[in-house]
Amino acid sequence: MEGYIDIHSHILPGIDDGAENFKMSMEMLEIAQRNGIRAVILTPHHKPMHHNAKAEKVRALAGQLQEKAERAGMEMKLYTGNEFYYSSEMVRILEEGQACTMADSDYVLVEFGPMDGIEHIRRGIYQLLSAGYRPILAHAERYEGVCRDVGRVEDLMAMGCYIQVNGGSILGHYGLGTKQIVRKLLKKQLVHFVATDAHTNGKRSPEMAECACYLEKRYGKEYMDRLLRVNPSQIIANRYI
Repeated sequence: MEGYIDIHSHILPGIDDGAENFKMSMEMLEIAQRNGIRAVILTPHHKPMHHNAKAEKVRALAGQLQEKAERAGMEMKLYTGNEFYYSSEMVRILEEGQACTMADSDYVLVEFGPMDGIEHIRRGIYQLLSAGYRPILAHAERYEGVCRDVGRVEDLMAMGCYIQVNGGSILGHYGLGTKQIVRKLLKKQLVHFVATDAHTNGKRSPEMAECACYLEKRYGKEYMDRLLRVNPSQIIANRYI
């Protein structure tokens, strides 16, 4: 697939803390297209004890947004997903079809609390793996209990967990400490995906061009392509990385 694939975004309108309406969704897609993104996995939040949109609602909104993008002449392919806040009910919710895997694949985007310890995260990842899913740890740079020790990231990867980081973190938008953590992971090639985690058409918009340029200059074109094109395409094809 030509262009970048953004696997983590909050562009669907009105169902989480992302886009407020279709107008904002379309403006976000326009920003994404200008930044070289040609496919997006739409991953609204799914949190315990919240009124979460059902899978049918997510797919319906995604279909409407795809139609609007096509009518506007955009070269953009949209896929459904969810960003799960981990709970012990997560596997049941997935198996009952109440929420979406990534592009209808076996991949699941999962987040934890920023202060959650490595053992809690490890147990959650193991539960997903045991049920036959391929967990992707969302914005891994936020979990200090994991990333302060590179060996812990390596252990999660050895289990079968995939690592996603945010492009804004690489560029220092979330502070020096976070930037240092994520660049350490990239240097050791302990990252599978770089995504936007876009929430708005403003400060947290789906911009990728500057980050892609930095990745290519600092880590080489081959690794940049893996992070932004090759590995994301494996999700869509439901193949192992």
